[in-house]
Order: sequence, then structure tokens, then C-alpha cells
Amino acid sequence: MVSGNENAAKLAVLIDADNARPTIAEALLAEVAKYGTAHVKRAYGDWTGTSLKGWKDRLLAQSIQPVQQFAYVTGKNATDAAMVIDAMDLLYTGRFDGFCIVSSDSDFTRLASRLRESGLTVYGFGERKTPKPFVAACDKFVYIENLAHPDSGVVAADAALSPPQRTPAEQLVGDKALVSQLANAVEAASDDDGWAALGSVGNIITKQHPDFDSRTYGYGKLSDLMTATTLFDSERRSPGDGKPGVVYVRARRPRGGKRSS
Repeated sequence: MVSGNENAAKLAVLIDADNARPTIAEALLAEVAKYGTAHVKRAYGDWTGTSLKGWKDRLLAQSIQPVQQFAYVTGKNATDAAMVIDAMDLLYTGRFDGFCIVSSDSDFTRLASRLRESGLTVYGFGERKTPKPFVAACDKFVYIENLAHPDSGVVAADAALSPPQRTPAEQLVGDKALVSQLANAVEAASDDDGWAALGSVGNIITKQHPDFDSRTYGYGKLSDLMTATTLFDSERRSPGDGKPGVVYVRARRPRGGKRSS
């Protein structure tokens, strides 16, 4: 995540309007702002018809540029091709640090891989139905449903995108895959005493699992999720000089000080 200053990552946001809900526009761009500044915001589709009316109502409000793409042949997705061509044109300008691809369509898997091969960061945004190959091809993938979480700041105005309910502690502990992801990341980032900076833990998990998101379990922050599992201790350390404190976490140890297995 980057701060909103002149050094923020320059991002290009490309939206497959045929394959994304217009009601998530505001929440989507609020999420994009966490990773950088959207210097380009384009939505692709056939704007001559009525199917994209929902998007039309949001283009001006969110300063999104519509890109017209006629459906030349029934059954062929010309919108995808237009997005890919524009993405490559933008890539070759050398002006961007990353791309945000908004679609649940696996057709963008190769595009995401190609952009990453050029050293750019790729953020994917799609619904939970998004095929895993596209998810894995991104540096980070955000499920649209998670944008409806109250802690996201802006709630997606769509009843179909209700936020995930908070998962109780017993279910979190019983989720072996989740526990393993958290424990392995803490171990990898820990010092000799077992403490690991929370930011480092989050980075390691995301590199291994691009779609990992604490909001999937109903928790707005990774620290809240780890606390809810009751498997980790946490503490905030202040570096001084008025700088904000840094949260550190460690696998909870039984009485006596030995690390739990």
C-alpha cells in the first residue's frame, strides 16, 4: 500500500464493463487509491446499447473514460481484445508502475502475466467466480464482494454484494489452510524471538496467495483476523521521533515460554 503523495505508484485502471457491476465503481476506485494514483481510468464496452446503462450513470461522477467497442460478431468478445491492445499500448509508454484489471474473465490471464513479465504490478478485481488462473496471474487479487465490507470506507451499493459475515474464532482455528498460511508467514518473517512485523507477514501471504484478504473472513484488518484466531500475540512498538507504531505478531506460546508446535 502506498500513501497519496507524489511518489505514489502510477496506475492504469482498465474496466471490462461487460463483466463488472457498475454499482461497485465508487468502492472500486477507493480500493485502487490504496495502491497508488489512477492516472488512467477506462471502461470498455458497447455504449450504443442499453446493457451498460448502469455504467453510463457513473462514468462522469467517477471521471471514467468510456471506450466504445462494437460487438462485430455475436459470441465473440471484442471488448477483451480492445482492453488487451490498450493495455499493451499503455505499457510501452513506460509511464505506469502498475495496472488494475477489473473483470471476472479468465481471458485476461495472459495479459496479467505479460504485464508482470515487464516488471509492472498487476492488481486484479473480480467476483469470487473468477477462475483461479487469472487470480494467480496477478500480484494481488481483490474480490469485489470484499469491497462491501464496512471497513473498506465506501460500501458497494449492491445487495448482491453483501459483505462476508465475521467468522467466529472456532471456525478460524478449524480452517487448516488459513492457520497454515498465517503461521508460515509469521515464521518466515520472524526474528530470533519469534516476533514478526505485521506488514512483512501480510506481504509474504500475498506473494503466495494473491487473493488473500482478511475481509473474506469478515475482518477489516489482518491484525484483527490474527487476533480473532487466538493463536497469536501482538504488540505495537513505537520507533520514536513521532513516527507511528509498528505492529508485531508472534505465535502464541504456552506458559513457560516455549513456542507452541
